[in-house]
Amino acid sequence: MIKTIKIGTIKWHHLFDPQEEELQYLQDNFYFHPLDIEDCRSKLNQRPKVDIYDDYYFIILHFPKFDRINRFLNTKEVKIFWGEDYIITIENTPWVVKDLFDNAVDQENRKEEFEIGTTDALLYHIIERAMSEILSLIRKVGSDVEFLNSDLFNKHTQKTIERISVTRKNIILLNTIFKPQLPLFHKFESGDIKGYADNMEDYWGNILDYYQKLWDMTEDYAELIEGLSKTFDSLQANRTNQIMKMLTLISSFILPLSFITGLYGMNVNLPIQDNPLAFITVLGIMLIMAVSMLMYFKMKKWM
Repeated sequence: MIKTIKIGTIKWHHLFDPQEEELQYLQDNFYFHPLDIEDCRSKLNQRPKVDIYDDYYFIILHFPKFDRINRFLNTKEVKIFWGEDYIITIENTPWVVKDLFDNAVDQENRKEEFEIGTTDALLYHIIERAMSEILSLIRKVGSDVEFLNSDLFNKHTQKTIERISVTRKNIILLNTIFKPQLPLFHKFESGDIKGYADNMEDYWGNILDYYQKLWDMTEDYAELIEGLSKTFDSLQANRTNQIMKMLTLISSFILPLSFITGLYGMNVNLPIQDNPLAFITVLGIMLIMAVSMLMYFKMKKWM
């Protein structure tokens, strides 16, 4: 269903999970390029891009969004047709754009004045609001990194490994979303995308600065989680070495003692086996060997 709101002289159309008849309506009434309609029809994520035509722009943007349990990040895709007197936003799952549109509808129902006068300003408002949402999301990822940093030396190894893996996966997704879109926002700031209103350079520059800040934060967190992961691996390797060292020392104690007990357990004639004090003698020899080995290990600082 196509919902429409009029803001001054411009119209904002919003489509949520568009069906074939709605996409055909766009084709018949706005005369968009068939390939753009095909991109809107596809349920798979398209690459971020901006297509420039004589009378409109077609933009595909990707944004990160947490799943229902706020654990894993997913890619949220927003498609935008941007003309001189209209904006058409398309999304398949509810997100910030839908919330903005619903707020605009409520504002219209309350008969409040809109401060937006051009489609350029409306597009800036949509992107800027999306950036604010992403900033809070990245700060949550940063909180996860800080928590791992403070919780790195706990004894709950399995939970720490799981948290590091989840955080690394989320940061990798952020990188795959942000990196391809940097050139796109550079086109706004450089003037390659002129738009329809004058004096928007500072606003597009602000969007680029905002986006660059998000990208820099993501890179910083990527370096931190990589360092924490290596530190954790080193700690685990050291713990494993300590365990193996202790097991080796225990084996070194037991091996000669086991040899003696096994030797005297054989059904053959052995020295002093008929002596009444044979048990105490063998036990004493074993004790002397154990103490000697202990002193030797201490002298070598192996313990």
